[in-house]
Amino acid sequence: MNLKSPAPIQSRLEHLRTKGYIEWNEGKARTIRVLRASRHGIPVLGTIAAGGLIEPYSDAVEHIDFMNLALPLQTYALRVTGDSMIEDLIADGDLVFLRPVLEPDYLKNGTIVAARVEGHGTTLKRFYREGEMVTLQPANRKYDPIEVTASNVQVQGSLVAVWRTEIQ
Repeated sequence: MNLKSPAPIQSRLEHLRTKGYIEWNEGKARTIRVLRASRHGIPVLGTIAAGGLIEPYSDAVEHIDFMNLALPLQTYALRVTGDSMIEDLIADGDLVFLRPVLEPDYLKNGTIVAARVEGHGTTLKRFYREGEMVTLQPANRKYDPIEVTASNVQVQGSLVAVWRTEIQ
């Protein structure tokens, strides 16, 4: 590599060790070990309704390799079924990439979310909260909004990206 000093490489290795990606035994050659396996794609956890409500999945049914995209950690994907979000350009068959919502009380109104409605299932809609009431608003005039108390809604993720696999 024609380096005049090993310092740049040592610096980068030390940075990886500090972040917890690698470790080695001090004073011994060839002892570097990778601690965290690299991600093997974004897990697709099943489908989400953009229309009615369906039960969510928790096990990955496939993985899609998007390593070259800068997606947040813990991003997961769901395949959309239905047409209630077509005015937001989310169509039947699209993959939506979501990240977990750690503090749903601070979620900005109008955010597109995957929300589980107690006793009904999970849906993809725009989220609006006013006091103790939550409105899950579709982006298709054919559908009515879902209005429930906040205690009956669990926001499972907020939209990061949409991937259309084919032109429709």
